[in-house]
Amino acid sequence: MPGSRDDLTRLRIALTAFFALDGFVFAGWVVRIPAIKEQTGASASALGLALLGVSAGAVVTMTLTGRLVRRYGSHPVTVACAVLLCLSIALPPLTHSALALGAVLLVFGSAYGGINVAFNSAAVDLVAVLRRPIMPSFHAAFSLGGMVGAGLGGLVAGSLSPTRHLFGLTLIGLLVTLVAGRALLRCEPAVPPDRPAAGDEGSPRRLDRRTRRLVLTFGLIALCTAYGEGAMADWGALHLEQDLDASPGLAAAGYSCFALAMTVGRLTGTTLLERLGRTTTVVAGGTTAVAGMLLGSLAPSVWAALFGFAVTGLGLANIFPVAVERAGALGGPSGVATASTLGYGGMLLGPPAIGFMADWFSLPAALTSVAVLAAVAVLVAVATRRAAAAG
Repeated sequence: MPGSRDDLTRLRIALTAFFALDGFVFAGWVVRIPAIKEQTGASASALGLALLGVSAGAVVTMTLTGRLVRRYGSHPVTVACAVLLCLSIALPPLTHSALALGAVLLVFGSAYGGINVAFNSAAVDLVAVLRRPIMPSFHAAFSLGGMVGAGLGGLVAGSLSPTRHLFGLTLIGLLVTLVAGRALLRCEPAVPPDRPAAGDEGSPRRLDRRTRRLVLTFGLIALCTAYGEGAMADWGALHLEQDLDASPGLAAAGYSCFALAMTVGRLTGTTLLERLGRTTTVVAGGTTAVAGMLLGSLAPSVWAALFGFAVTGLGLANIFPVAVERAGALGGPSGVATASTLGYGGMLLGPPAIGFMADWFSLPAALTSVAVLAAVAVLVAVATRRAAAAG
């Protein structure tokens, strides 16, 4: 493990930069979805199927990334996936059909899924070494990056085409990867005392049945809450623009409000976890998210919906980081990969599901499913309180 507190600090800063980059690039894509939907002429259901390309690429890659992390280490895998992520973000505006869009989103989803498993694995190990619940701070960087990316997208939506905008994100992302990647590769991985270093594991360590159930439980909680993040990212702007007649710039602000509230919630996450504990934090957050999303999806005015989006972001803020951290603490990279696959599967499979529900019912009605799954996360957390505490 790194030999000094300064080494750990440098490692934390480098990882934070990659979390922020991931959020920035992802938000840059999602705020241009309405324009790319119009460009491709896709219906809501066709767009949902195209977005399934992100889901498929991410879920398949996440399982593979867990193995790559065990073999090569989380740092090189993080850098490699970041390069692919930055290059692939320039591809969606070059498509002119839902089928072509789905194909390039398969590449984008592969990079997105890979980098999330890699840097979450590195972050889980650092949390174990520092022995402080700092996981929310990394995800705060993701949310902050998302807020900046969405805000920038809203500013340039009226003056730059999606092609120029997303190509600009590619250049910015590659520059950040060059700087942060050099720093990350120079840092020794943080290795908890009870875990061998990367490359020393010939195969994943076997988990007993109880531990596997706990990992899957945390993955289910992550799925229920990440579903809401994916819904807000892919459908929030379209809901404001299509159902509430917001301008493109104001519609983009919807995700910015959500991301800002989530950032604030995650910046205070370490304090909340130290004072309230994991289960109370999850239950309070999930309950808040239920109320916020019901308001955000059913409110008759833009400003009420924006307030609801912000409340939702505040409620969901710390649930996903807690779930992934606990799964990683129990199962190492395999635990992170399992919980991330379920969690990001919810984030990425949710938007296509909402697309179909929007065609069957309406987009506002479809978005209420976010509140339903947040309530499920609360019930699962309460039902497994004792087992999770013992684990």
